[in-house]
Amino acid sequence: MRRQLTISPWLFAAPGLLVIGAFSLYPFLSTLINSFTDKRTLIPGKYVGLANFRELLHDEMFWIGLRNSTLYIVGVVPALVLLPLLLAMLVQRHIPGISFFRSAFYTPVVASIVVVGLIWVWMLDDRGLVNSLLETVGIGRIGFLSDQWLLLLSAMAVTVWKGLGYYMIIYLAALANVPRELHEAAAVDGAGAIRRFVTVTVPAVRSTMVLVGALSSVSAFKVFSEVYLMAGPTGGPAGEDTTLVMLVQRVGTGLSGRVGYASAISVVVFCVTVALMLLVLRADRKEDA
Repeated sequence: MRRQLTISPWLFAAPGLLVIGAFSLYPFLSTLINSFTDKRTLIPGKYVGLANFRELLHDEMFWIGLRNSTLYIVGVVPALVLLPLLLAMLVQRHIPGISFFRSAFYTPVVASIVVVGLIWVWMLDDRGLVNSLLETVGIGRIGFLSDQWLLLLSAMAVTVWKGLGYYMIIYLAALANVPRELHEAAAVDGAGAIRRFVTVTVPAVRSTMVLVGALSSVSAFKVFSEVYLMAGPTGGPAGEDTTLVMLVQRVGTGLSGRVGYASAISVVVFCVTVALMLLVLRADRKEDA
C-alpha cells in the first residue's frame, strides 16, 4: 500500500513530465550546451568556450537585432497594457449587440498569424488598399513596407491588433471582480469617469496589468512572425529590421547553419526575457510595499 501511494502520483504525472522533458527541458539543455561549441548543421561541434559570446559583441547584426527587439517592447507593451483595458471596459457594458463586438474583437486572436500577416502586407503594400486610398485623397503613397522605421512600426501595429482581444479577455475577468460599490461611492463623491478610472479601476486591476505587461514584454522581445512576414527573410532594407529571433533562424538553419552561434543568441534571448520578468515582478513588489 505504501509503495502504491508513493508510485501512483508519479505514474499519473509521467505523461506530462515526458512531454515537458522531450519538448522543453531537452531542447533547452541542448541549446545551452551547443552555445559553447562550434557545431554546424551537419558537423558535430567541439567545445570553444565563450568564443560565440565574444563574437556576439562584435557582430553588427546582433546589435541591430537587439535594438529592434528592444524597440518592439517599447512600442508594443504600453499599448497592450492600456488599450485592452479600455476595450474591456467598453465591451463590459450590458447593451444590445455587445456580444457581436466581443466576438469581433477576439477574432484576430484565433486567426492564423500567417493569414493576418499576408492581409496586412496586402493592405500596406505600395499598391495596396491603404496607399490606394491615400493616393485618392491626394496624400500620396507611403512606403510602409520599404522604409526601415515604418516597416517596424507596421509590424508593431499588427502585433497590437492581434493581441488586443487576448488581453481584453484577461481584463474582463479582472474587471468582473471589481465591486460596483466602489464606482458608485466615487460617483457620489463627484468623481468623473476619468477620475474613477484612475482611482478605482486601475488600482483594482493593477496585478492584472503587471501580468499583461510581463506576458506582452516576453512576447514582444521574442517577436518573429510579424516582422518576418512583412519584412521578408532578409529583415527589411539591408536587414535593418531584423530581430534577435529572426537572426537565430537565419544563422542557425540551412545545410551550413551555425548551430552553436545561433544557440548563443538564443541563450541571450532567454536571459533577457528572464531579466524582464524579474524586473516586472520586482516593480510590482515595490508598489505593494
